[in-house]
Amino acid sequence: MSTVRIEVPQDKNALQSFVQLYEQVAAVKSAYWKPSVRFEMSVLRSETPFNEERTVRPFMAWEEGKVVARVLAVMDARYNRHWHERLGHLCWFEALPGTRQAVKSLLNEACEWLRSQGANAARAGHGMLEFPFVIDAYEELPPPVLRHNPSYYHSLLKDAGFATERSFVDYKIEVRPELLVQWLGMLEAVRRAGYAIVPLRDVPEERRVRDFVATFNDTFSAHWGWTPYSEKEMAGLMKALTRNGMLDTSVLAYRDDQPVGMVLLVSEHQAEAILKLGRTVQDSERLNVLAIGVRESDRGRGVNLAMASYGYLELVRRGAKYVSYTLVLDDNWPSRRTAEKLGAFVCANYVAYRRDFSGR
Repeated sequence: MSTVRIEVPQDKNALQSFVQLYEQVAAVKSAYWKPSVRFEMSVLRSETPFNEERTVRPFMAWEEGKVVARVLAVMDARYNRHWHERLGHLCWFEALPGTRQAVKSLLNEACEWLRSQGANAARAGHGMLEFPFVIDAYEELPPPVLRHNPSYYHSLLKDAGFATERSFVDYKIEVRPELLVQWLGMLEAVRRAGYAIVPLRDVPEERRVRDFVATFNDTFSAHWGWTPYSEKEMAGLMKALTRNGMLDTSVLAYRDDQPVGMVLLVSEHQAEAILKLGRTVQDSERLNVLAIGVRESDRGRGVNLAMASYGYLELVRRGAKYVSYTLVLDDNWPSRRTAEKLGAFVCANYVAYRRDFSGR
């Protein structure tokens, strides 16, 4: 049996090895999304707004002279303060096939570090820009930010002591003429009711980030697993995503000049997909990313439907044949009903995992 060595990468070369493992795992697929190398390196060096109030520690497993698995352990003070918990997060998990023992050693080491930082449990698949693990749609390209992991990850995680914590569904919509009429009607109804649906580009720059973050954080404050955004984080995201037209497709809803709802909508960008020879991106894979929320005071008035409709109509104007409502918790029925009213159907399923430290 080969020897497994767990390392905490620190120098530039070691950190690059950590980042590069993603592509080694993904390379067997016919299509996958490019890694965010620059962003990951910045996080590993604690140089981004996402590092504020978060302590990160990367771990790599070596076997037979090569890196075979990785994970980023995160103690998130903002999350724990918001939820009054002592939870650690395990992000960016990747592993080559046939690495059961290496993954167990890797995750044991990462969990021990989280325990030393005061955590009583670890979550994998949600937190700090981390998304859940897909459990069925392994070949089709998901929206760019979603996990596109291999099927064997689930056995590796469960063999390392993790249990399914929450489940999610992914929604998409095939654009049809009757839906365009429906979306226009939803948008007009809310405007007649006195709301203004304003693309971010038309929100004055001095209040754009402030209004968006305040609305986002308020509407998601009770959402499972949510960590409040800082204005610095959102400003960085907006700057990075402006080239994808985010300011035209994302909106704020105002009533009496007060923001009461938001949609973060980023259009598809297939140019960042890596394809094997002969593989093409299907229309059903050219999908946006969407997050939607309405303040409690204005729920039940169709604001959610109008905001999503605005963004979808803009995507259709650009040529979209499919649009995405993106992930929803299995039991978030208000959001699932919104997806259905917009014409969406379930296209994939995802899960997040948890490992409690007591009793192990």
